[in-house]
Amino acid sequence: MRAAPRVAVVGGGPAGLMAAEVLAAGGAAVTVYDRMPSLGRKFLLAGRGGLNLTHTEALPGFLARYGAAQAALVSPVGAFGPDALRAWCAGLGEPTVVGSSGRVFPASWKASPLLRAWLRRLAAQGVQVRTGHRWVGWDGEALRFEAASSPVLEEAEAVVLALGGASWPRMGSDGAWVPALEAAGVDVAALVPANCGFVVAWSDVMRSRYAGAPLKRLAVRFGERTVRGEAVITSWGIEGGALYALGGAVREAVQARGEAVLEFDLRPDLDEGALTARLGGPGVSTSNALRRAGLGEGAAALVREVGGAGPLAARIKRLPLRVTGLPPIERAISSAGGVRFGALDGPMLRARPGVFVAGEMLDWEAPTGGYLLQACFSTGRSAGAAALAWIEGRGA
Repeated sequence: MRAAPRVAVVGGGPAGLMAAEVLAAGGAAVTVYDRMPSLGRKFLLAGRGGLNLTHTEALPGFLARYGAAQAALVSPVGAFGPDALRAWCAGLGEPTVVGSSGRVFPASWKASPLLRAWLRRLAAQGVQVRTGHRWVGWDGEALRFEAASSPVLEEAEAVVLALGGASWPRMGSDGAWVPALEAAGVDVAALVPANCGFVVAWSDVMRSRYAGAPLKRLAVRFGERTVRGEAVITSWGIEGGALYALGGAVREAVQARGEAVLEFDLRPDLDEGALTARLGGPGVSTSNALRRAGLGEGAAALVREVGGAGPLAARIKRLPLRVTGLPPIERAISSAGGVRFGALDGPMLRARPGVFVAGEMLDWEAPTGGYLLQACFSTGRSAGAAALAWIEGRGA
């Protein structure tokens, strides 16, 4: 009788743990390696404000959120989509609830109960865990790790790499895997910030007095796309959900030209005529007019900061804000870039037979709202299933 095939999963986030679960259920002897002292650290961080697991949006619209990577993610997300993820959570004893926006959360609104239940299931399946192991590449066919300042070599019949991107490096995903894959001839797109804000050259007054001021009920336009949401002024610029949804296009413009101009509608619920009537006549001071417009302190400060000529109502409805850069990648919620799908044969690395890739280290991005975690779960499950199929094919 053939011994259970040994499979290494490198990375203990949602993608890696999902791959480990599929592999163990398929009869593999699985070991999960992670450089941090414990697993799922960024997953736990994501749950601090309520763990947004996925979204109830219909699948065609859901998949469109992945932009250029949509075609590559049709298969994994289609095979393990939002409904399947919710059923999986329920199977762990953690039912889910749907918020008013269609976002899906654990009923506990926390990540830790779900992670604990998941780790108990993996332990019951016989999955082994090796923390404090940083993967640094290959030594021949063996995986090479740095552990307690000493090199460790591990052999496996198949490998799933789920090392994350480069945002929140203190949680474990620092992008240090890029040189090892590039040395192996793998095509990797540069890791860049995603779901992040943008740098603005604020005046000293804006920077010192209004950092932290919220901008509520606004609409932001860039190119042909307009997104409603919220934002917040920071000492270095501006960030928030309304910016994240436009992030990829704005980031590319900033990288290409050094700047981009976003158009803010600070009162999207009023048309310009109604807003003009509310502001009052020419004898009303700007400060009083901004109060009559119903703008919060931050929005009013933004109007004064940008300045400009023309009617005040028009400026409030079409406020141009010039952004000039990106924050450091460690400040971003997620990262774009990674292993290009063209470097894969299905989910398997063409440069290394028997090596499969999952999660944020693949070259895709998505807005917040559940789309990020869903793709990590789905690609992890896909990579685990593909690794099993590859092992079975070799043994046939």
